[in-house]
Amino acid sequence: MATQRSAPLDTAVIREAARWLVRLHSGEAGPEDHAAFERWRRTSPERELAWQRAQRLSQQFGAVPPTLGVPLLTRQRRVNRRAAIRTLALLGVALPAAWLGYRQVARPGGAEDYRTAVGENRDLVLADGSQVLLNTDTGVDVVYSEASRLLYLRGGEIYVRTAADRQGRARPFLIETPQGRLRALGTRFVVRQWNDGEAMTSLSVLEHSVEVSLRAGGAPRLVNAGESLRFTASAFQSRRPASQDAPGWTRGVIEASNQRLDAFLDDLSRYRPGVIRCDPAVAGLRVSGVFRLNDTDAVLAIVAETLGVRVVSRTRYWVTVTARAS
Repeated sequence: MATQRSAPLDTAVIREAARWLVRLHSGEAGPEDHAAFERWRRTSPERELAWQRAQRLSQQFGAVPPTLGVPLLTRQRRVNRRAAIRTLALLGVALPAAWLGYRQVARPGGAEDYRTAVGENRDLVLADGSQVLLNTDTGVDVVYSEASRLLYLRGGEIYVRTAADRQGRARPFLIETPQGRLRALGTRFVVRQWNDGEAMTSLSVLEHSVEVSLRAGGAPRLVNAGESLRFTASAFQSRRPASQDAPGWTRGVIEASNQRLDAFLDDLSRYRPGVIRCDPAVAGLRVSGVFRLNDTDAVLAIVAETLGVRVVSRTRYWVTVTARAS
């Protein structure tokens, strides 16, 4: 039991548990929310363990609703753990499981740690001249050694433009995720961590190709320019066509083309702290356009005006998009 309680958890699962903590303490959670939570919780032992940890941390550190705790801690980077706990205790803020859970996962020796907060992005130029853009709420460890150039994606999304090895040794450029290993073959590509009922990695190749090996082993798969692939630790999903243009977030925008409103709001929620809920009555409305990510409130206002819906803000961190009253 002690081993299970201290075992590392996937960061995506930890974030999900923190979001459920926010939702269930919001004051707006109804029977359908509690039913959905119970389904999520019982799907896997890892989710149950993540929820138990989230509850313990909330009880140990929290006095105010976690709607305040989660956004606050998403801004924490490279802070001293003890100092952070002491400060949060004085403020009466619940320590979110996502932050502690990240620290519980072993980091490779000598790794450089880069992270972005919710709504933030960051442009890195690595020692060999390779470029890595970090999207919102992303964590990457960079480990350059004599044998390889390795990035470990702990969560979120990155856009990578590889460069030739300046040291002339042709060290492989590798991306590690909990689901597998990607070997870049002189290329541009996008990697994202997902949890759509099951933890997985998605890869979209914009130029040349990337070789993917699953964590569970087996024959690798080559993904070429204009293709995307999702995979779990044990299985490849179907290969799909993909745009060869850099994603909109690298230019500070979110793009939609006849996208369902609920799916659009789900994407938008990645760029602001808290929760955006979509009333099922308006979920099927369609959104098209290009929207700036530096002001998500303005995006919500544009959507409300364009689609004739209403944006209800309980707090800055709890927003519901619903039908307008007749």
